[in-house]
Amino acid sequence: MSQQQIRNATIGILYGGLSAEREISLRTGKAVEKALTGLGYRTVGIDAGRDLAAQLRQAGVEVAFIALHGRYGEDGTVQGMLELMGIPYTGSGVLASALAMDKVATKKILLHHELPTPGFAVLTAGEDRSSLLERCRHFPLVVKPSREGSTIGISIVHDREELQAGLDEALKCDSLVLVEDYIEGLEVTVSVLCDQVLPIIQIVPKDGFYDYNAKYTAGQTEYLLPAPLPAVLYERLQQVSLRACRALGCRGAARVDFMVREREFYCLEVNTIPGMTETSLLPKAAAEAGLDFAELVERMLLDAGLNR
Repeated sequence: MSQQQIRNATIGILYGGLSAEREISLRTGKAVEKALTGLGYRTVGIDAGRDLAAQLRQAGVEVAFIALHGRYGEDGTVQGMLELMGIPYTGSGVLASALAMDKVATKKILLHHELPTPGFAVLTAGEDRSSLLERCRHFPLVVKPSREGSTIGISIVHDREELQAGLDEALKCDSLVLVEDYIEGLEVTVSVLCDQVLPIIQIVPKDGFYDYNAKYTAGQTEYLLPAPLPAVLYERLQQVSLRACRALGCRGAARVDFMVREREFYCLEVNTIPGMTETSLLPKAAAEAGLDFAELVERMLLDAGLNR
């Protein structure tokens, strides 16, 4: 589908959905819908349920803007359904979406491509923990569900007892748990838009931990943009971000999160459907690069016709 055809098509904004990140997805989707409607596009908002295919057919959707976060939207499932239906869609394809959603799989890809990421161990539901507990001798550690976002189910643990509790908490969200070395340093994020690397943002949460509240509550986090990093380090972070996205096969918009310790840095994860709320990072980086919110959304949409 050409960009001109997209401009004349019915655009379905897919938001809400079934994941633990539903509320954030609703905010992202409503913001995207407002922007595209303001630009003159014919849009229809769709709260994605298990009958999503029927919803799309009934609404006559010709192009899908995926504003779903978490499972059943960011993990390749919706992308696969849209492929079967022949509907062009924004963002990464099936494989890249599935890989990036799975933090363990992402880390394996990063290591294969010799990209820096914190050391880690993995636990699956029902597995004997004794070996993992024996290997985890150096604290603190970060325990997180492998396939959740928005820091849902994450714990920073300082001893074996907290590790046990952190594993229990993460297993409530996912059957696969990542135990990762804690990197003390600066938290930064690099957005990539259609192979263009945007300015880097340093994230400074008021309470010291960039958790769900810090991410989505206005005023709880300070954002330094562009991040005040040495020029050589800044450039290396941008280069590695692009390499990480290409290694996973990402398309459209993506965001790569890092921890920086002095002149070393470690890639934590890659997000294939970055948030688009009033506190979200991708729109901030795009604005610093000279793209307002509506222009950003339109670039993401028009890429849908080019990347299949």
